[in-house]
Amino acid sequence: MSISIPKNTFDFLLELRKNNNREWMQEHRKEYLLNEEILKSFYSEVEKRLVKTDEIAKVKIFRINRDLRFRKDKTPYNSHRSVSYSRAGEHRRGGYYFRLDPGNCYMAGGFFDPEREDLLRIRKEFEIDSSEIREILNEKKFKNAFGNFVQSNAVKSAPKGFDKEDPNIDLIKLKSFVVKHTFSDEEVQSENFIQLLMDHFLLLRPFFDYMSHVLTTDLNGVSLIEDN
Repeated sequence: MSISIPKNTFDFLLELRKNNNREWMQEHRKEYLLNEEILKSFYSEVEKRLVKTDEIAKVKIFRINRDLRFRKDKTPYNSHRSVSYSRAGEHRRGGYYFRLDPGNCYMAGGFFDPEREDLLRIRKEFEIDSSEIREILNEKKFKNAFGNFVQSNAVKSAPKGFDKEDPNIDLIKLKSFVVKHTFSDEEVQSENFIQLLMDHFLLLRPFFDYMSHVLTTDLNGVSLIEDN
């Protein structure tokens, strides 16, 4: 089954960038709704393919309306569209993300801004032994697709209780553990894009499996999940 994102969807978002107001949106509501149906079909097909190798608990389609509370920029709409897929079950952690944004389309995956207890557990794991996560990050296909963790969310020196001279401080100082891959607009509009996206999502699995194990065990590797 061939599911693609047409050029018209890109054109609509580009026009929205230039006309980000309620009057324009109202005039183009029919076009907006048509594009949303196209994207929902695409998102649904991605989910169908994901569940062949994983279990998905939730699909979240982010709203086009912006939350304007506490923002100086009062433009009412997002000129991009995005979706996330959360994994199911206590023992499955991590999530898949795709953003359709002309000129900046990308997929991402990982652990954005984890809860305090989870963040500490991850940091302690890296402090004790970073060999496994570094092996995953340096695996050839993974490295070529993603490079390193996105570095925008990190403390400047060292978190409280950690040594700034620790050889693993590059990992320990991070507050999120996310990788991303950017696609060209031409790639996203191609007929085989959904398979290209799925190939990148599948590359995340060793990373997800490792982090899931870390987050569901104590520092001795004993499971924290109670047997039913």
